[in-house]
Amino acid sequence: MTSFKSFQLELDTRHDKYERLVKLSRDITIESKRTIFLLHRYISAPNGEEVLNESEVKLDAVRWKIKQVAQELIGEDMYQFHRAISPGLQEYIEAVSFQYFIKTRSLISVEEINKQLIFTAEDREETTNMTSNSQDKEPHTWSLKVTPVDYLLGVADLTGELMRLCISSVGNGDIDTPFELSQFLCQIYDGFTFIGNTGPYEVSKKLYTLKQSLAKVENACYTLKVRGSEIPKHMLADVFSTKTELIDQEEGLS
Repeated sequence: MTSFKSFQLELDTRHDKYERLVKLSRDITIESKRTIFLLHRYISAPNGEEVLNESEVKLDAVRWKIKQVAQELIGEDMYQFHRAISPGLQEYIEAVSFQYFIKTRSLISVEEINKQLIFTAEDREETTNMTSNSQDKEPHTWSLKVTPVDYLLGVADLTGELMRLCISSVGNGDIDTPFELSQFLCQIYDGFTFIGNTGPYEVSKKLYTLKQSLAKVENACYTLKVRGSEIPKHMLADVFSTKTELIDQEEGLS
């Protein structure tokens, strides 16, 4: 009975930790989505730098949540809790890569993301309230490494945001961004096709959505190239949204 009570305590402790990580992951997902919505205002905003600065503040808040995840995982095998934190990490990767693309017009690397997730002990209330024993056990710096699968899934989700950026940029009269996005998405799609069916199931599943986003951007570029001079700029976004709906209907029927 003593052994089983110790097993029960260990399982309850692990379950409670898992539930805390699920809640943190949900908070990370919500804040990352809000950051993405904010970044979509970059094109139409009169001062884009203010939008980028505000998004950086939001991402710092998200990283503070990820720091809490890293603290929960000290001394634990991350892969035992990976299912709990994976959705939040994917959404964070999508948000930070979207911001990075707007700034540099390139794709952020997994090494750069991991550099941002190295944390140090700060003079916060939770730090000062720690006992001396816990301070000896916990390192002064700790990190949370993004797995290659989470990175790939986050980049695959990024393509959907880039497709929306393409349509909104056309609505604002920017006819250069769609062609730039088309080339960028083609490079991402080529990279994913190298993985093919050899990668994890989730990656091959995202490949279909990536292909859809690329087709919509290419369709927008085709319309701009062939009929751009015929359609007034303020009507281009309506034309693209209508064609996008037709593409979705055709894919649904097929």
